[in-house]
Amino acid sequence: MRSSAFVEIKNAAKSFGTLQVLRDINLSVERGQIVAIIGPSGSGKSTLLRAINELDPLTSGEVWLEGVQINRQLPPRQYEKHVNQVRQNIGMVFQHFNLFPHLTVRGNITLAPRMLKGISEADANALAEEQLTKVGLLEKIDEYPSRLSGGQKQRVAIARALAMKPKVMLFDEATSALDPELVEEVNQVMKQLAEEHMTMIIVTHEMDFAASVCDRVIFMDGGVVVEEGPPSVLFKNPQEERTRNFLRKHLARNGD
Repeated sequence: MRSSAFVEIKNAAKSFGTLQVLRDINLSVERGQIVAIIGPSGSGKSTLLRAINELDPLTSGEVWLEGVQINRQLPPRQYEKHVNQVRQNIGMVFQHFNLFPHLTVRGNITLAPRMLKGISEADANALAEEQLTKVGLLEKIDEYPSRLSGGQKQRVAIARALAMKPKVMLFDEATSALDPELVEEVNQVMKQLAEEHMTMIIVTHEMDFAASVCDRVIFMDGGVVVEEGPPSVLFKNPQEERTRNFLRKHLARNGD
């Protein structure tokens, strides 16, 4: 049965051997919505995010994007072609940048549009310049990653994902590897994307960012969705004891 939501996860389960990481998760995200996923380490947040674009395929359940099932059962060749097409619509930004060190910023951004979409070098260069302007790094276009700060590397990683013109952006703890003073420059780029109504699913430990930018917050623990709601409700009046305990510990750890 087709999905009516923009992104929909149905009855998602994931196991690594005997360890069950996700348990019967159902989640839908509408076009233009910004959803934060929070929870303790090991709660399954990143696994769920990686399942959306088949980096960590589910053991069972379904993932849909715009009415197309991402994790279809297909013969190997057809599956590979299908997943490659799907991934062109899903931008993903990781905790540790994953830039190619032997390529310049320009090379990092133009590689996928040229290889996967077959666009010309001139068009790919124009795309790179457009996206680097958006993240405020056009002057770094011919630098190598080793000459960039952590915040600059992450902004390049965002520009690289945006160059594919994705329909949804996934952020997996995009600021957690950064020094505190560099976090805000990456958050500003994400806030700008929010203002442009980019659909985003964001795994984050930054509650202030989730509260100010996101439409919904999902709290996960033990591989299940414990509670979800608008940030104004979930942060100020959580209904579940596990949510209250997590937020209390987080606030104490951050001295708020």
